[in-house]
Amino acid sequence: MTEPRSASPLSDSGVAAFWRALGLPGIFDVHVHFMPQRLMSAVWEYFDEAGPLIGARWPIRYRDSEEERLAFLRGLGVRAFTSLVYPHRPGMADSLNEWAAGFAARVPECIQTATFYPEPGVEEYVVRAIDAGARLFKVHLQVGGYDPRVKELDPVWGTLADAGVPALVHAGSGPVANGYTGPGPFGEVLARHPRLTTIVAHMGAPEFDGFFALADRYERVHLDTTMAFTRFGELGVFPRELRPRLRELGLAGRVLFGTDFPNIPYEYAHQLESLVELDLGDDWLRSVCWHGPAAFFGLP
Repeated sequence: MTEPRSASPLSDSGVAAFWRALGLPGIFDVHVHFMPQRLMSAVWEYFDEAGPLIGARWPIRYRDSEEERLAFLRGLGVRAFTSLVYPHRPGMADSLNEWAAGFAARVPECIQTATFYPEPGVEEYVVRAIDAGARLFKVHLQVGGYDPRVKELDPVWGTLADAGVPALVHAGSGPVANGYTGPGPFGEVLARHPRLTTIVAHMGAPEFDGFFALADRYERVHLDTTMAFTRFGELGVFPRELRPRLRELGLAGRVLFGTDFPNIPYEYAHQLESLVELDLGDDWLRSVCWHGPAAFFGLP
């Protein structure tokens, strides 16, 4: 007998009804961006101009002030979220970590995050960020344009593994590949540091098979749903044959809900709608949208 499927939230106004119908206290979004406004504006400008590079228009839907974005998430019932920051050159990461710590201190729903870049002093400021309360490090191999296997980062990966502090890594080649994306380079990092706790952003799109294989090989590898399964197909189409494994990993708490808010070209609700349309059951939705992320970060 097929389990009844929850109603899709067809617009943002239906998000609260969606999580209430599942008996959840709200939504836990592991892939949200808050950053200094100057940097956020630069990110938005990049998406404005990147259509030919990405292969599609990517209009930012929630181009609002920080206060308005916080109020919007709270209004939806997003009870916990990250503030992902990432550098695109040397000399940025340490100051971004300080900003992210200050943001988390004044926003109670925020999971404190940090980041790093292969540069002199990286190990020292990563340890400093952990000591200051960072609970997740964002790594963007595509934007950063660096090899995760470089010698400067080997002690950093070891530090994160030993401390049990996870990294959320954009290692997939979507929407634009470089020489360091795909499951190969980051797979070598995991081979050196198999105890490293990881969230693979965008489910590793478009190399879904390769990143699912890493999740099968390493029990601390998780995947987030960010932009996967949506009608915005520029990151790649999820293979139907992986759906049974997707369900198993989700029920095991290893598939975590993420959206890329505010840098998305559709309503927030569409990410939830796309999960409902997978027809993997309400228990799967409960695990992905709350129980899995809450357990991952040790929340009630």
